[in-house]
Amino acid sequence: QVQLVESGGGLVQPGGSLTLSCAASALTLDWQAIGWFRQAPGKEREEVSCQGMSGATTYYTNSVKGRFTMSRDNAKSTMYLHMIGLKPEDTGVYYCAAVPGPGEMCNLILQKHWQYWGQGTQVTVSS
Repeated sequence: QVQLVESGGGLVQPGGSLTLSCAASALTLDWQAIGWFRQAPGKEREEVSCQGMSGATTYYTNSVKGRFTMSRDNAKSTMYLHMIGLKPEDTGVYYCAAVPGPGEMCNLILQKHWQYWGQGTQVTVSS
């Protein structure tokens, strides 16, 4: 059974940093496009970042460009989201996701087409 398990969330002050991890089991990330999404209180879930299977291209939503970095370690079946310069508006539940295939235009993949999802980890940015 495929599982994605996020970790690394928590409470951080504005300007601080966090690194989220997402460990996959029964799933080879080599053959997956991967993504990070978040849902703020009272808002719809949005895509934060995604990366195609090759890792050659990574997309970021405009509000996190220059502050968030997405990466993967296929050998460890783990993806990461390194976040710096955190702002209160970054608060939300962060989810990792994966979908089989190249996904080189992963930013165009509708959320309903992402096949595997983690359970989410809470990130709260507050002083």
